[in-house]
Order: sequence, then structure tokens, then C-alpha cells
Amino acid sequence: MRTEDLINALVADLTVSKASFRRILVGGMALGSVIAAVEFLFWIGVRPDIGDAMETARFLFKFVVTLCLAATAARLLSRLATPGVSTGFWAWAWLAAPMLLMVAVAAELIVTPETAWWSRLVGTNARFCLMLIPFLSIGPLACILAALRQGAPTRPGLTGAVAGLVASGIAATLYASHCTDDSPLFVATWYSLAIGLVAVVGYVIGSRVLRW
Repeated sequence: MRTEDLINALVADLTVSKASFRRILVGGMALGSVIAAVEFLFWIGVRPDIGDAMETARFLFKFVVTLCLAATAARLLSRLATPGVSTGFWAWAWLAAPMLLMVAVAAELIVTPETAWWSRLVGTNARFCLMLIPFLSIGPLACILAALRQGAPTRPGLTGAVAGLVASGIAATLYASHCTDDSPLFVATWYSLAIGLVAVVGYVIGSRVLRW
């Protein structure tokens, strides 16, 4: 076999391997999402006034933030788990979600009387938010980490942390339909704390199980 033919064969094998891994990773995310959805429907459920809530911008905005986080973190994750692939734009794209949230918080502080800031921030579901988002993240995080073991991440800790962002983004999207606190102040505080906790757990686990 000529050298040129050998190189072409190796490139073809690498392309097939990358495509196969991406399917595995997408499958892991999908399976994790199904597990979280089943847990949510059986043990938590949507808020009683979901119909009325869907007519309000603040309720719908929660999904804009959580889905944006899950989607951008997922794109970044697929690149972190594939050697030789630059993270490029996606290394920063996941920041779109917190930036959107910061803009919403600033807008709320402007239009809301200062006397109401604290009650909006504390809300009525902070304790459940800190418990349920990590709980719903368990299935997605486990499935995503299992899929990542089929890849070759060069930065296992960072890859695990981003896996935590994906998992908690999925979980927060589900939880948002149950939570009756729609204030951006509440979301920025308690959703962020819960998501950050899952990212830390992902970092710790990823640094161990994704090392090669």
C-alpha cells in the first residue's frame, strides 16, 4: 500500500470513529433526557396553573435560558470529547444563557419597586429548586458520562463539568414547568446555584472516570 493510500485510510477511519462517537453521545443525552422526564412526570409534575403561566413572558423566558444552556453546552461537550477538534465559538457560546439572564435581571430591577426585590429573589420554592434540579440531573449526567467514556477527552475535569451543565440544563428545563417562581431574580439565584452544584459534581466525577 502506498503512503498516500494509508493516510487516506486512516483519515476515513477517524471520520467514521468521530461520527460513531457523536451518535453515542447524542444517544446518551437522549436517554438521560427520557429518564429525567419520566422521573419528573411520575414524582413531580407540572404546576397547577401551567395553562395560565404559558401566557406570561416571564414563565416562557425560563425555558429560553435553560434550553439555551443545554444546547450550547452540548455542542461544546461534543468538541471537548473529540481530540483534535477545536472548541472554537462554542467555548464561549454557553455564556449566552447567563448573559440573557443578567439582562432580564437588570430589566426586572428597573421596573420592580426596590421593596419587592427581596421577595422576588427568595420566592417560595428555593429549597425545592436546590433539591429537584440536581435530582433530575442524575440520570442525564450518568448517561452522558457513560457515553463520554467511549470518546477521548483530553481535559476530563472540564469535560465532566460541561456534562454537568448539559445535564442540569435538561433538568432545569423540566423543573421550570413545575416551579411557580418565574422572577429572573429567582432564576438567576437558585437555578444558577443548583446548576453550578451539578457542574462541580460533574467536574469531580469526570476528572476520575474520563481519564485515559
